[in-house]
Amino acid sequence: MFRRGLTFAAVLFAALTPAAGLAQTGGTVSGLVRDSLGGAIPGATVRVINEATGAAQEAVSDAEGSYQVTDLAAGQYRVEATLDGFEPAVARGAVDGRQQAAKIDITLTPARLTEGVVVTARRVEEAVQEVPIPVSVLSGELVSSAGAFNVNRVKELIPTVQFYSSNPRNSSVTIRGIGSPFGLTNDGIEPGVGMYIDGVFYARPASATLDFLDVAQVEVLRGPQGTLFGKNTTAGAINVTSKRPNFTPESNLELAYGSDSFMQAKASLSGPLGDKVAGRLSFSGTGREGFILNTVTQNETNTLNNLGFRGQMLIVPSKRVAVNVSVDHTRQRPEGYAQVIAGVAPTLRPANRQWAQIISDLNYTPPSYNAFDRLTDTDTSWQSNQDLGGASVNVDWTVGPGRVTSTTAYRYWHWDPSNDRDFIGLPVTSISAAPSKQHQWTQEVRYAGALSPRVNLVTGIFAFNQALDSNPSFRQEQGSAAARFLLAPSAAAATPGLLDGYGFDQFLTFRNTSAAAFGQIEWLVTDRLRVLPGLRFNYDQKNVDFNQTVYGGLQTTDPVLVALKLSVLAPQAYRADVDDTNTSGQVTVAYKLSDAVNTYGTYSTGFKSVGLNLNGVPTDALGNPVLSAATVKPEDVHHVEFGVKTEFHPGYTANVTVFNTGIKDYQTQVVNAQVGVLRGYLANAEKVRVRGAEFDGNARVNRRLSFYGALAYTDGIYVSFPDAPPPLEDTGGPQVKDISGSVLPGISKWALTFGGEYKHPATVFSQLGELFGAVDTSYRSEFSSSPSASRYMTVDGYGLINLRAGFRWSDGWSVFLWSRNLLDKQYFEFLTAQPGNSGLIVGLPGDPRTIGLTVRMNLRSTK
Repeated sequence: MFRRGLTFAAVLFAALTPAAGLAQTGGTVSGLVRDSLGGAIPGATVRVINEATGAAQEAVSDAEGSYQVTDLAAGQYRVEATLDGFEPAVARGAVDGRQQAAKIDITLTPARLTEGVVVTARRVEEAVQEVPIPVSVLSGELVSSAGAFNVNRVKELIPTVQFYSSNPRNSSVTIRGIGSPFGLTNDGIEPGVGMYIDGVFYARPASATLDFLDVAQVEVLRGPQGTLFGKNTTAGAINVTSKRPNFTPESNLELAYGSDSFMQAKASLSGPLGDKVAGRLSFSGTGREGFILNTVTQNETNTLNNLGFRGQMLIVPSKRVAVNVSVDHTRQRPEGYAQVIAGVAPTLRPANRQWAQIISDLNYTPPSYNAFDRLTDTDTSWQSNQDLGGASVNVDWTVGPGRVTSTTAYRYWHWDPSNDRDFIGLPVTSISAAPSKQHQWTQEVRYAGALSPRVNLVTGIFAFNQALDSNPSFRQEQGSAAARFLLAPSAAAATPGLLDGYGFDQFLTFRNTSAAAFGQIEWLVTDRLRVLPGLRFNYDQKNVDFNQTVYGGLQTTDPVLVALKLSVLAPQAYRADVDDTNTSGQVTVAYKLSDAVNTYGTYSTGFKSVGLNLNGVPTDALGNPVLSAATVKPEDVHHVEFGVKTEFHPGYTANVTVFNTGIKDYQTQVVNAQVGVLRGYLANAEKVRVRGAEFDGNARVNRRLSFYGALAYTDGIYVSFPDAPPPLEDTGGPQVKDISGSVLPGISKWALTFGGEYKHPATVFSQLGELFGAVDTSYRSEFSSSPSASRYMTVDGYGLINLRAGFRWSDGWSVFLWSRNLLDKQYFEFLTAQPGNSGLIVGLPGDPRTIGLTVRMNLRSTK
């Protein structure tokens, strides 16, 4: 690895404890200085400062990270290990002045959400303030302390990240409002936001619902990332780095308990397995009661039930080669994700085809029309079972002035759901289950190094293979109330039992193979000016074999009744086989105005590869599938960005970014007005545009007080979408509507986060440490929760406040109280329309206030 002119910064303080019964000949302190991944850090300055006299002694860590300070007289001392680029902290200790060989290992960790931190956003290590990319960084400590144990929690810390999930399969992560279609997920397209964990690309958006395991750092990169990452992504990337095995024995344990029976346990154990082999085991488990009560069964839904583990082995055969082998498995068994009634919209249908008249005819009364009563009466079980895991081998090999990295990985995802797709206690859709099994292989080989004193290079190749099968078949079955919801009242009354038990089985196989070559050059034209061109070539080949058969219902040969049944669910079969090539690239110009001010401008092109509809397609007047709709055109992205990064005073950063992204053939989710197309399908909007401005900053006022904040303005619209599906209130009118100029779904124009921490040295139970208190706040303005903007499906803006306060002991223990959503704000994660277009709107209420206690232990061997 190379660190072109990189200056690290960090301060870490350790407490020294006195020993008794030794001759008074001078205290000695020695140990190791390591980074948060367990690697030795040479060149760190360790200072032991007498609090009374100010006298200091210091030592510099050697190539192995070792240091030693000797001849310490009795007194109170402050111990500091400094290395430019990391957040300072302080602890005070006493030395009795006797000949004591105290061994203290010091871990330098990145600052909490600060810009004085090292990232690998461009596949090399460098200070984030010098990276010509807008990057937000969360340390593992902040992720854990703030309760950001998955991507959904991360969005409360980074305003440009949005996450929506009606269940793990139907999850989408967006950055700046783009990346995945809003609504039900269709596995036939690729995510626009890449999820990478330890260099491995996670293809399925369900991975965003999983708990983080033993995280060292989370980096969120905004904008197209095609010339540096293996899988092309049009909106950005989330790059998660786990803590690696180290050769110093280490154990970590964290236990949390909160209201609504919230329980979380995290543990890790690391240490040497030989002279050149180290291992690490990590575990995470999260459980919680549900926040929604089923008034019929008296069971709570939307529970948490997550378990995960990872095992790693680090092999270092020489100073030039490091091999990390990792195996992980995560298991989720929640009862969820139920949605509750949030409102009713009038439609253009006759009154007898709308919600009020339908439920009156069926003598049905919902348990509540107030979503925040959190009541449901659904008659089909909610099940969101998934297993996700895999294995990877990562090899880092120092070759000449650079490094070759090879990442080989296999991953699997098994999905076994059950949903009540009508969201009420009537048997409209009695079965809705879309099981799926996905397996993927990825191989990336990358070189990063210096070609000359003024030219650096990152280049690589990437291969991806994915197989997805519905196993068993995706099944949907209608119940006895379906006819009244889905047919005209006269037809439903004239043919009782027509749709009872009427359903379909979908059989699906999908294969996706892609390969890419990419690279980026950094040319240092002068000491201040850099030019960074990049290029990517991509090949994709995809095929699908889709077969839907129907069964059940009233058995009849009457052509009128048969046509009625087929208007709801019809057999359908099609095959599609497509391939595509694409060349994209970018050029960035970065200029250092001064040591404290860096500027950059980027123009880039990107693409999201051709997609396939995997959930069925619309039918023509004769009931045949419209095969042209089986293929979804690739997205064509053009992106412009300008940014300024400043550190106008040590510890104070302020960064501003403005951007404009235009996308032709935007891949979006639509819901056809035909009753039979209940799950929607993919289509292309002619053009969308997203533009905005972002600010993020940090202020380290002193060693005790620090703040962070971020503000984002995002404006996203459909520039041209003349044949979009109508919004809910226009159901019953024309089947298409021109929504050009309307807002994109899921985008809040304004979003911000703000937080800070105060800490004060103190002694508790005769042990030195620090008291601390911290606050994390977030706000987002209203956003459309419908693919075609509806005045009845806008989620109101909301703000959240999270607090924590406690004590950290200098020996690695800590305990703190916390509250999430302190003010018990009532808000929706999203809204959606009930299938069948009755006018009913349902939504997922956000989590209410949770209060809890966390105890944490972080211990390292002193031997």
